[in-house]
Amino acid sequence: MHTLRKAIIPVAGFGTRLLPISKAIPKEMVPVVDRPLIQHVVEEALAAGINEIILVTRTGKAAIEDHFDTHVELEQSLAEKGKQALLDTLADIAPPELTITSVRQPEARGLGHAVLCAAHLLASNEPFAVMLPDVLVKPQPAGADQEGDLRRMMACWQQNERAQIMVEAVPEAHVQRYGIIDCGGRQPGAGQSVAMHGVVEKPDPAEAPSRLAVIGRYLLPYRIMELLSTQPPGAGNEVQLTDAIDRLLQEGQQVEAFRMHGRTFDCGNIAGWLQANTQLAREAGYEV
Repeated sequence: MHTLRKAIIPVAGFGTRLLPISKAIPKEMVPVVDRPLIQHVVEEALAAGINEIILVTRTGKAAIEDHFDTHVELEQSLAEKGKQALLDTLADIAPPELTITSVRQPEARGLGHAVLCAAHLLASNEPFAVMLPDVLVKPQPAGADQEGDLRRMMACWQQNERAQIMVEAVPEAHVQRYGIIDCGGRQPGAGQSVAMHGVVEKPDPAEAPSRLAVIGRYLLPYRIMELLSTQPPGAGNEVQLTDAIDRLLQEGQQVEAFRMHGRTFDCGNIAGWLQANTQLAREAGYEV
């Protein structure tokens, strides 16, 4: 069995949906409650057993790397003042088991191209995760099952090493906003995977094969990198990850749709970011 321990997180985007907040601050560093958005995503990876993070970045995003780096002067100052709780908070940002590697995407050519930029950091035939940082994936509120969905999806992958695409059910009126999974009419239960036949990008609600939308979490075989290396531009004249996944299906390899149990917050837009802050802050005990 191949061990899946690396996650590629593309962070090279301009964050235009969060302007003007993201003009001088990377969108991934925008706070959600008490920590930057990117830290929530890295913590999700660690909780699932993924401890090697590859950031696909660009000029102007150094604050992301700095966040996970050691700040000697700050730590010395806190130590001298006896502020151990704050020192512990800083230590939790980058625990010893976490490694962060950065690679540049020289030009914006789509998600598939961003993922391909990290290919040389994988061993031959090594599987990997892709996690989009715009979307927070959180368990249901306290009192419900708190196991993370990425960990659940990892368990499904370990059973048969089939590619896994995380999906959630969306209202019929919203399917035209997403990539929608075709599962041949089958409907997985929460926390379950079923074989998928393809992905339809932003279909008309009347023609959508399901209401299961792709939400930005993928577990993929190394073969995807080989396919991306020859993938022609697709929608928007960009190299699309979903096109390479379709080619994987055409080769006869099975890809499964994993239906999440928890909930998502789209923090790539102002409304979703405000919703995440308000709801998660209340659940953490803050008065808002």
